[in-house]
Amino acid sequence: MVKHQTQLRVRYGETDQMGYLYYGRYAEYFEVGRVELMRSMGISYKSMETDFGVFMPVMNYSTRYLRPAYYDNLLDIHTEVRELPDMSIHFHTEIFNDLGKIITTGTVQLAFIEVMSKKRVSLPPFLQQVLTPYFENHD
Repeated sequence: MVKHQTQLRVRYGETDQMGYLYYGRYAEYFEVGRVELMRSMGISYKSMETDFGVFMPVMNYSTRYLRPAYYDNLLDIHTEVRELPDMSIHFHTEIFNDLGKIITTGTVQLAFIEVMSKKRVSLPPFLQQVLTPYFENHD
């Protein structure tokens, strides 16, 4: 399993009239979590696209809102990849408020698309090389 944690502060412009973090912003926060998880393994989305010729579009996104976040809350974004990917990769995310209470959970599934052909491919070799050590059994 691959895990990563990052923090993000809710900005005023991201809140709605009730003072809550607008629900549409959670997808962006999930993206921050997965981009930073990949970066922590030495892979940037930019390099995946330009150096390795792979896009990762979102196929499915689900979220469950448990409690609100408010302006200026410092949020902890916990992101995990729980299984070695094959044809797609699943990022599981939990976001906690500054009191340590979980506020939302969700999963984002992304496909692997070859940039030139625009065709779906299985887990690219460069990504398999980086991810495999996190899933090897260390008895």
